[in-house]
Amino acid sequence: MSENNEINNIVKGCQKGERSAQKALYELFAPKMLGVCMRYAGNRETAEDFLQDGFIRVFEKIGMFRFEGSFEGWMRRIIVNMIIESFRKNKLKTELTDEFPDQEEDEGSNFTVQQPSLHDLLALVQQLPERYRLVFNLYVLEELSHDEIAKQLNISPGTSKSNLSRARKWLQDRLKENKKMEAART
Repeated sequence: MSENNEINNIVKGCQKGERSAQKALYELFAPKMLGVCMRYAGNRETAEDFLQDGFIRVFEKIGMFRFEGSFEGWMRRIIVNMIIESFRKNKLKTELTDEFPDQEEDEGSNFTVQQPSLHDLLALVQQLPERYRLVFNLYVLEELSHDEIAKQLNISPGTSKSNLSRARKWLQDRLKENKKMEAART
């Protein structure tokens, strides 16, 4: 049986409320979805909370999946939306501000530092202040436009651009610091 058929059978079982199918779905997708959650969370504990809440939401909405397109993509979107909702409810409103509402995104701010490993970059992204990390992930990883981010987070597109610019600058500064420390050790 192909992997896609297997996933479809598991999803159908979940839609019928079968516990064994729910367990199989969790075991199949939890590692990938934990990776998604880790990019938004500041630490593993928060990421695991996001994962659990996300799977609850997936199981609540699984009856809406119509087997059109990728189930994994559908699941990822539900989990990311749940994370955004969580940030919005808890603290985002006080942290995402119009610091520089007219600031345009600095298109030329590509990383000039030697490419870090994926593990190192993920660790740095997790250290970003929440307001920057959320916009960075939505723009870079989820490929949302600033207008889409603004709508989802109830902020202006300028604030989204400002927070992305600041996230990139923060990451560049940390990468440069790490490079200097590494050079000093050798």
